[in-house]
Amino acid sequence: MTDTSEANKERNRQIAQNEEARQITGSIRVSTWAVVVAVMIGAILFTLGWIATR
Repeated sequence: MTDTSEANKERNRQIAQNEEARQITGSIRVSTWAVVVAVMIGAILFTLGWIATR
């Protein structure tokens, strides 16, 4: 019984580690998209401001 319990605990630890890695990857992906969108909006606003001052 103890072997099965220990095997289940180890399996659960591995599942938790895999899930944590997935969440980190997802967070990085979302952050990257947020930076790209912010840069694009900044570029558009800069261009509109530059055109307005000309």
